[in-house]
Amino acid sequence: MNAWLTARGFDTVRMGFAFRTALAACAAFVLAWLIGLEHPQWSAMTVWAASQPTRGQLWEKSLFRLLGSVSGTIVGVLLVLAMQIHPALLVVGLALWVSACTWIGNLQRGFVAYGTVLAGYTAAMVSLLDAAHPDQVLHLGVDRLATVLTGVVVATLVGSLFAPAAATGELRERVRRLLSDMLDKAASATPTESDKRALLNELATVEDGLDPHAAGSIRSRQTIRATRALLIAATPLLLWKHGPAQAPAFRAGLAGASKALADQDISAARAALTQAAATENLSPRLSETLTAVETALGDWHAQSHKRRSLSEIAPPVVLHRDWVGAREAGLRALGAIALFGGLWLFTGWSVGPFMLLGLSVMISLFSTFENPAQMMKWVFYGQLAGVIGALALRWLVWPLAQSEAQMILLALPFILIGPVFVGHRRTVAMSFDYNMVLMLMSQPHWPLTGSFGGSFAAGLAVVAAPIAAMVAYLTVYPANLKRRTDTVMRAMIHDLRDLAADPKALRARSHWQARLYHRTLRLVRLSERSNRAHLAALDAGLAVLNLGHAAMWCHRITADPAQSAEDRAAAREALKELARMGPAPQQALTALTRLSQRPGPEAALFREALEGLDTLKPALTNA
Repeated sequence: MNAWLTARGFDTVRMGFAFRTALAACAAFVLAWLIGLEHPQWSAMTVWAASQPTRGQLWEKSLFRLLGSVSGTIVGVLLVLAMQIHPALLVVGLALWVSACTWIGNLQRGFVAYGTVLAGYTAAMVSLLDAAHPDQVLHLGVDRLATVLTGVVVATLVGSLFAPAAATGELRERVRRLLSDMLDKAASATPTESDKRALLNELATVEDGLDPHAAGSIRSRQTIRATRALLIAATPLLLWKHGPAQAPAFRAGLAGASKALADQDISAARAALTQAAATENLSPRLSETLTAVETALGDWHAQSHKRRSLSEIAPPVVLHRDWVGAREAGLRALGAIALFGGLWLFTGWSVGPFMLLGLSVMISLFSTFENPAQMMKWVFYGQLAGVIGALALRWLVWPLAQSEAQMILLALPFILIGPVFVGHRRTVAMSFDYNMVLMLMSQPHWPLTGSFGGSFAAGLAVVAAPIAAMVAYLTVYPANLKRRTDTVMRAMIHDLRDLAADPKALRARSHWQARLYHRTLRLVRLSERSNRAHLAALDAGLAVLNLGHAAMWCHRITADPAQSAEDRAAAREALKELARMGPAPQQALTALTRLSQRPGPEAALFREALEGLDTLKPALTNA
């Protein structure tokens, strides 16, 4: 049976998870109705939103969904109360609240960001769905919280019984193999640029997938923090110019560390790294890198044996935050909700709240995606399918019911269709929106009221939301991969300039380097869908990191009284030019050329930095 389904495009594992979730959604729907809640379908929506494939992710997402729902409900109630003073206060307040939640959510990571964004559109759900009855808003708020709590409890119980723990052993094995390969290539006499690009790409992929493994416990967070610290510490291994010029003892130490890691002997690997770092006449830069890797490897290995405080883990983990993208997402949400909210107030469109509610979700939640405009196509298909399902349920099936209990039972098959959409590769992208919109528009209430025309108009308002959001994403600060990669590249160049201009850079060098390394990994990950852009991003990222190392070394030279006055003057000049580096970095080129001609092992560092200047010229034009 599994082979038959697989041959027809179904993922049986994903379908099994979805079927379990659908059963939990049915149970929450029935339970909320038995309790007497006015909107029991919201409990089913909560189950679909909260369910996760592993227990840790389930617990953490449920927690932040509950917290986001509580804060959003409180704001929603206040907005409805404010509407009694003047209707415009509802729209203005909602626009400001969703905008703030969107802005903050784009600066956060993981389920914390989800809870923040959820708080924004929960306020829309509470304030818009019953705006015509402000006297009942407190009842609606309590009902909303009760339905969310019911859904969270059911999803958590079912998930805790059936969902497995996160497969941390598989992640650790992948990290161990990656580090072994990096050390092996670093020990090679003739590593190629393609080797370094492939390893940097794998490094970025592993780092990008770490956050879900951190969910569920403090211990998991500590382990993932230690893993990220190890990956960041190892990033400089890909920047070295290797080859026979390096001492045989140094390369032998790296090869020994690589083999020890392959044999899962962490102690031997650390000893080999220490030995390589102590190689006679080794560049201090290489020695410092190996020492940092050895320390981070020890912290990472210790996480599997005992709990350690976050402050014990070194080097620091300084993550990239897209301040520009977050500000743009917040302004986009503010403008979109204010515009369509104003149109609703002006026209008095009876189903306008449905459209505004959908827009508040589309313009906030999906702003955290890499290409939200592209996602809107699948959201539209999913919501269209959900509207069709809701209309069929309401006007073809529910008229056959003789009681509210029968209405509840007749709705369950429509929920159980969801796993079919989730399981097939062609419909998985639209499946979540089908499940959510089906429930949003299916209010069980006996006896039946309303008209088909009213239901159809509400459906049109729902599917109009992703279209409006797509227009906003395409026209207001267009949110696409190119703009995101350009933003990261500009942030890295600004970091490089700030690093060169900072007289205290040596004291905070680990923070400067960690942030540059993480932004490089983010740049590589964002650009991977386009082969040409991916190669350009890899080269540009390596160029910025090499220039960052050169700037840090210039700070060392200027602070060392043992250096000659000529070298210190050249280093100060290089730092000054790097701090104001523009599209034609001729002065920086001249200063770095002078330093590359000085004797000593660090001359190679400045030569590598010089090679990166040509690579960065297009990015410097836009920075």
